[in-house]
Amino acid sequence: MPMPPETAVPWTENTERGLVHGAPWTALWRARELIGYFALRDLKLRYRQAAFGVVWVLFQPVASVAIFTVVFGRLAGISSQGIPYPLFALVGMVTWTYFASSVQAASSSLVTNANLVTKVYFPRMAAPAAALLPPGVDLGISLLLVAGVAAYYQESPGLRIVGAVAWLVFLLVAALGVSLWLSALNVRYRDVQHAVAPILQLWLFASPVAYPSTLFSGWQELVYAVNPMVGVIGLGRWSLLGAPWPGWPLAVSAVTAGVVLVGGWTYFNRAQRSFADVI
Repeated sequence: MPMPPETAVPWTENTERGLVHGAPWTALWRARELIGYFALRDLKLRYRQAAFGVVWVLFQPVASVAIFTVVFGRLAGISSQGIPYPLFALVGMVTWTYFASSVQAASSSLVTNANLVTKVYFPRMAAPAAALLPPGVDLGISLLLVAGVAAYYQESPGLRIVGAVAWLVFLLVAALGVSLWLSALNVRYRDVQHAVAPILQLWLFASPVAYPSTLFSGWQELVYAVNPMVGVIGLGRWSLLGAPWPGWPLAVSAVTAGVVLVGGWTYFNRAQRSFADVI
């Protein structure tokens, strides 16, 4: 596989020292072409010989929202904060789909590129970082669906739509933090790749995708808000649908996402010293 010459050089003791002690943000910025290359390659593989293309992107959120509407919206009568339930659940599911797809792809990104890791120097974080980009295309397509459904129900967030930028940044931070942890752990413990899917399935129901976080109160709400996806989904509904402001749980979720990102970044930097030996 061809590599951009400015980001891929033979592995030596000096490059390893630069990898471990160099500034990570600077390394990622210098590797932006390589990140784009990885992302474009994965995107082509995903849609190669896919006859239905966009249909498959929309199938999961639409099918899930249909089930949630029957079970939670009609049978259980779950509150949707004054928003039509299908639209309420759709924003939650679109947000979750991006997060889950990114984390699942990033967790195996280093193992998938094992030949490069052992033979070529490049910023190791480029692999999990690149895995966050292809699901972004699916997210963009899904947001067009959200806009269409919102227009059908005549729902508009008004000027709050500007907050969608903060929502996207928050979503990326949450996904990157978890991805750094899992991608590094998966190099040493291959059981991780088998545990990711069931963990994400449980995490889905522990997040306010099909129901509002306001179902909890007091100390339960505090514990629940430790889940970073509580704040991400709440901010998404506020900015895209004009739902009520998430309040202080948003701050709790943001702190958790920041801690996970810093912790994942630190662990990844330490663990990458031995990636080439154990992968």
